[in-house]
Amino acid sequence: MFLWDFIQTQVLKMQWLNDLTGNLVQRAGVNIQEKAGASLHFFLYDTVKIMLLLGFLIFAISYIQSYFPPERSRKILGRFTGMRANLMAALLGTVTPFCSCSSIPLFIGFSSAGLPIGVTFSFLISSPMVDLGSLVLLMTVFGAKIAVIYVIIGLVLAMAGGMLIEKLKMEDQIESYIKAAGRIDIEAPELTRKDRLVYSWDQTYSTGKKVFPYVLAGVGIGAFIHNWMPEAVIEKVLGGSNPFSVILSTAVGVPMYADIFGTLPIAEALFGKGAQLGAVLAFMMAVTTLSLPSIIMLRKAVKPKLLAIFVGICTLGIIIIGYLFNVLQPYMV
Repeated sequence: MFLWDFIQTQVLKMQWLNDLTGNLVQRAGVNIQEKAGASLHFFLYDTVKIMLLLGFLIFAISYIQSYFPPERSRKILGRFTGMRANLMAALLGTVTPFCSCSSIPLFIGFSSAGLPIGVTFSFLISSPMVDLGSLVLLMTVFGAKIAVIYVIIGLVLAMAGGMLIEKLKMEDQIESYIKAAGRIDIEAPELTRKDRLVYSWDQTYSTGKKVFPYVLAGVGIGAFIHNWMPEAVIEKVLGGSNPFSVILSTAVGVPMYADIFGTLPIAEALFGKGAQLGAVLAFMMAVTTLSLPSIIMLRKAVKPKLLAIFVGICTLGIIIIGYLFNVLQPYMV
């Protein structure tokens, strides 16, 4: 128990970093008990914490991902049928890139290779929503129980969504140029351990550079919410007194573009101010799964009818999951 408390407090939440940044800010003559000082403390602590976690997670996941190049992933998925294929696709999505825009090229590749449409959509739903990074980062804010349940429910949504699309027989809604591309069997060269380490470092650097501005924006918004926005306003809009809080947070999240690293500080601040757990998680899921740029990219690969069904399944699933977490919140927090 002591070991887990230490991991939760000092490794995941990095309480040592919170104390360190607080001391540094105070030594600079800033009172962290006042709003401006507390905002600066929040901004420095969360930015450094997220970038440290980001670096570690991307490096570790990229190393794992180096064992699953697209052609090998396609062959693995091709061995399974039915519900097991959807499960494997959803699980494969957990070790792929962190945002929906990065998942779409892989989805196109799987579709052109002839994988069943339901399997490819199970992958597309799970990849941005329930990657391993989500599990670790959610643990830093909400604890292990909520993070694990979130990932399990996200996998169920990915499987169910893919199976439903399969049942609707939407193969004709994939753009013809993708189906005409056909399969190209090119074996990826076997990588050495050094190759994998170099690949992981390159992915860490390039992804970190790409998401850093979104992290700064997310932490800045989180600092504002945490220290300047009245708690009563958050509770009124996203608290238990508003039965539409989950729907509202989902609607707000869809047009935004960010990944979990950018949304986490906003979610953390909203939750700390009294927003319901389900509303906060629905916001995060909507941002990472249904961002407007990813929908625009996906439209290049699928026709409007299938795109609308995909968005509808994800939106309805996110709302249901949000309300489920609201019901379960008293037992988990």
